[in-house]
Amino acid sequence: MVDLNSFRTFALSFAEAEELPHFEKTSFRIKKKIFATFDEKKNHAVVKLSLIDQSVFADSNKEVIYPLANKWGKQGWTVIELKKVKKTVFKDALTTAYCEVAPEKLAAKYRPQSNPD
Repeated sequence: MVDLNSFRTFALSFAEAEELPHFEKTSFRIKKKIFATFDEKKNHAVVKLSLIDQSVFADSNKEVIYPLANKWGKQGWTVIELKKVKKTVFKDALTTAYCEVAPEKLAAKYRPQSNPD
């Protein structure tokens, strides 16, 4: 389970991330682009993923992580049920969302390094 304070702390730990209102939600942005939102009423997060990453995360458990059920879902916007998600999975998804939206120079700080063998 992930609460708002954990969400906020982790989201704001990324370079140049900021928290701003977005309609009735809280948004987390990098360079004015949203990488995640928090809906307090529904107690879920929505993160911006590539369609491939969305598929990978959703395949792990469709009751916990799934595409938004509208045109935004087809653009990678993905719901995470905060009461059900494991913290490690949430952190992976949020990091992936940040890297999807952030400029390459900032995203590179958080991407796993590959070993050239």
